Amino acid sequence: MNKKIETEAPVCGVHHEHHIRLSSQISDDNLHHLADLFKVFGDPTRLRILHALSGQELCVCDIAGALGMTQSAISHQLRVLKQSQLVKFRRDGKAIYYSLADAHVHTILAQGLEHVTE
Repeated sequence: MNKKIETEAPVCGVHHEHHIRLSSQISDDNLHHLADLFKVFGDPTRLRILHALSGQELCVCDIAGALGMTQSAISHQLRVLKQSQLVKFRRDGKAIYYSLADAHVHTILAQGLEHVTE
C-alpha cells in the first residue's frame, strides 16, 4: 500500500490578480509587538506559570512548589512575563503576589488550549 505524501500545498495553475481590500491594515510596529507576544507564549515553562496564575494569585515560592522548579527559575520567567505585560504583581508587606495582567491573557490561554484539544 503506497500512499503518496503531498509535500506541497496545491497551487492554482492560472495567474490572475484579485483586488482585495483588507478590512484594516496592521502597522509594522504592531506586527512586531504581536510577534514578540507570541514568542513569550512559545515557552512551555511560561505557559505553565500563566496556567497556574489563571485560577489565583500566587507568590514565587507557591509557583515554584507547584511546578517543581526553583524560585530563581520562576523569578526569571516572571520577569519576562511582566515585561510583556502578561502578569502583574502586588506587594503585601514583604510578600509579592502575581496574577494575570487582565482578562485578555486568560482568554488567549483558554482559546489556545481549546484549539489544541479539539
